[in-house]
Amino acid sequence: MAAQSQAASKSNGRLQPGDIGIGTPGLSRVVGRAAAGAIALALLAVGALGIYRYLDNYWVYRGYAPPHDPAWVTSRGRSQTIEVRSPAVGGRRQQVIVYLPPGYDSHPARRYPVFYLLHGSPGLPNALLLTVRAGVVEDELVAKDRVRPMILVMPFGSTNRFTDTEWANGVHGDSAWETFLARDVVHAIDARYRTIPSGSARVLGGLSEGGYGSINIGLHHPGEFRVLESWSGYMKADDILSVFGRDRARLKANTPRTFLRFVAAPIRRRHTFIWFYSSREDRSFAQNTAFANQLEQFHIRHEFRVVVGGHNWRAWRDNFPAALLAASRGLRRG
Repeated sequence: MAAQSQAASKSNGRLQPGDIGIGTPGLSRVVGRAAAGAIALALLAVGALGIYRYLDNYWVYRGYAPPHDPAWVTSRGRSQTIEVRSPAVGGRRQQVIVYLPPGYDSHPARRYPVFYLLHGSPGLPNALLLTVRAGVVEDELVAKDRVRPMILVMPFGSTNRFTDTEWANGVHGDSAWETFLARDVVHAIDARYRTIPSGSARVLGGLSEGGYGSINIGLHHPGEFRVLESWSGYMKADDILSVFGRDRARLKANTPRTFLRFVAAPIRRRHTFIWFYSSREDRSFAQNTAFANQLEQFHIRHEFRVVVGGHNWRAWRDNFPAALLAASRGLRRG
């Protein structure tokens, strides 16, 4: 009977407890491993997405929270992005971010000074808003009536975020980045916005390479900018082959510490104010100290600060309120 019953059960095609079936340890292990694998893949996918979002957020905000105005600031500025076509860089259309100060829209008859802000390398202009918090800081200081409202202008001074241009007029015909800023961007901003179209109402500043570029461009164009600022910049041009080639004269002409003596008199006559800082940990600290001594020697209005934080975003972020205050003060004294 038992033999006949077993034969009958096999002949009907159904899985029995003695076969390899759902209720058996063998298949349970197979199913368990498949489920575990699926869960592991899902966790990996979630983890990879999390890592991507973290890295993307870190690249954009450098580990800080996204900037926003505190609740007590009731009047806020706004940013917009335009393009400026520049013959100086081969007719390229370059991105320029513009931050219009609080009250710009509600005071249509008012004109404003302009603060041009130069990014470093590698870098993008939006870092000045997102990490340095330039717009939020201006909103706060304007609300406290500590600075005069200014239009903030942040041009993109390269072909991509990793290409170093030094904000200089390079050896190649389509790489006149100094002219792009000092001529084409300035003219475009004065034509499009309610600026005070005078060098006495312009500030030029920047961080790292942008700080070097600000001093270098300002010395090459006496009177076009009343205030020049360098945040952790350097005063000796980096000898970059793609920018300066092997042209020693061009390299010297783009080195502020050697070029200053040629323009000290017109810089002094135009009451240019130079505000800059560095930290003792910065590799360019000695250059900045020597430049401060030169400015003293030539009786040029200046202020040199020694700050903490090194050559990094912490220093630039923490010191931007002081930079904006110095810009406003420098314009008033002119």
